Amino acid sequence: MNSEKRHLIFTRLRDANPAPTTELVYRTPFELLVAVVLSAQATDISVNRATATLFPVANTPATMLALGEEGLKAHIRTIGLFNSKARNLIKTCTILLAEHGGEVPRDRASLEALPGVGRKTANVILNTAFGEPTIAVDTHIFRVANRTGIAPGKTPLAVEQRLLRHVPKAFRQHAHHWLILHGRYICIARKPRCPQCQIADLCEFPDKAPA
Repeated sequence: MNSEKRHLIFTRLRDANPAPTTELVYRTPFELLVAVVLSAQATDISVNRATATLFPVANTPATMLALGEEGLKAHIRTIGLFNSKARNLIKTCTILLAEHGGEVPRDRASLEALPGVGRKTANVILNTAFGEPTIAVDTHIFRVANRTGIAPGKTPLAVEQRLLRHVPKAFRQHAHHWLILHGRYICIARKPRCPQCQIADLCEFPDKAPA
């Protein structure tokens, strides 16, 4: 795929959704961090349902630590892997209070040092909470990047690196959200909705669904 086609793809995605954002409900960087950690192998809907009761009682590292692991589990037990997620979040609260003044750090190394936070989660925090032009490659973005030909790669890291190299600078800030939403609602895994796709004529996927 050439640069002209990529530019046109992101122009159309921007025109359809000029200010995309995460579907996770949050108000602060800490709330976003908690929500993203909880979202691993879970839907945003299920996370939002859990945090709707959690955040009113514990939305800072100090209040969540005071809630305790068992208290936290009571709010998130409907989410997959809630035991390990609760354990990691309590450890993360301890680290944030001890090493970062209770604030979420805005550098990759410090974020990835937090329990349960990997490169993808760090990229989401840096992009969504702090406005950094990072791209977090989840299953949706991995699929869209490979299927369309925008940034093919065999691993999430390879796709991320290609996206950072090939996505025009003007679109890099919101590229993560445009691609994830496109993969979540249009370029879905089993049967892509090609007839409803605004970039179908630019997509290089050989097996497009017929109109």
